[in-house]
This record gives sequence, C-alpha cells and structure tokens, in this order.
Amino acid sequence: MNNRQRVLILCTGNSARSQMAEGILRHVAGERFEVHSAGISPSQLRPEAVAVMREIGIDISNHQSKSVEEFIDQQFDYIITVCDNANETCPAFPGTAERIHWSFDDPAAAQGSDEQRLEVFRSSRNQIRDRLEQWSSKSIN
Repeated sequence: MNNRQRVLILCTGNSARSQMAEGILRHVAGERFEVHSAGISPSQLRPEAVAVMREIGIDISNHQSKSVEEFIDQQFDYIITVCDNANETCPAFPGTAERIHWSFDDPAAAQGSDEQRLEVFRSSRNQIRDRLEQWSSKSIN
C-alpha cells in the first residue's frame, strides 16, 4: 500500500526550477512523497539544470517537460509553485491540496558565458534544495 503523500511542483516552463525541485524532493524524501512536476507552458528540460543536478549526485536527464493539463484531474496533498506566474495561473485541482508558493528567480533567464549561467543554475538549485529540505523535514504525515 502506498502511503506517500502526492506532491505536484509547478513553474512556467517545467524546464529548470520545477525539474530540479522534483529531483531534489525525490532524493531527500522520496520514501514519503510521490513527486511530479509540470509547467503552465511546458518547454524543454534545460541542459544546465541537468548538469548542476548531476554535480550533487541527482540524475534528472531522463525527465521531460510536462503540461499541468496532464495532472488536472488528479488529487495531490501539496501543490508547490516555484514561480509567480505558476502561482497566479495555477488551475484548480480536485481535493484539498495544500497550496505552497515559493518564488525563485528563473535561472533560464541568465546571460553570460556557460560558466556564468551554470553559476546562476547552481544558486537556484541550492535555494530550492534548502527550502525543500527544510519543508520536507517538517511535513511528516
């Protein structure tokens, strides 16, 4: 019997922030949570997100950007939005999911050299990891 709580993590493109959050939450608390991510306007998984997650031992290379529409009729215990756009345009879901909003800057908007962009992705990853580790340690059944 699966007693894990269901979590949906949303952002605009499901290309970086929500993908990193999905990978991190599965890694730190996957035994307690069934984790999914999606986007309001899905695009493509950013290679920089894959690279910075690999640096901390989490492989998200097989993830794909998904539309929130794929999950619209499903029930979740938590809906976590990681950008303001997703928070403002998040559709209603059935059930009594707790809505949580954390606004992280979009690392995909970073300019500069490859290394400069990777540094922005690392910063986003670290912020997301810190928030999820803190949250998941408090979200006991």
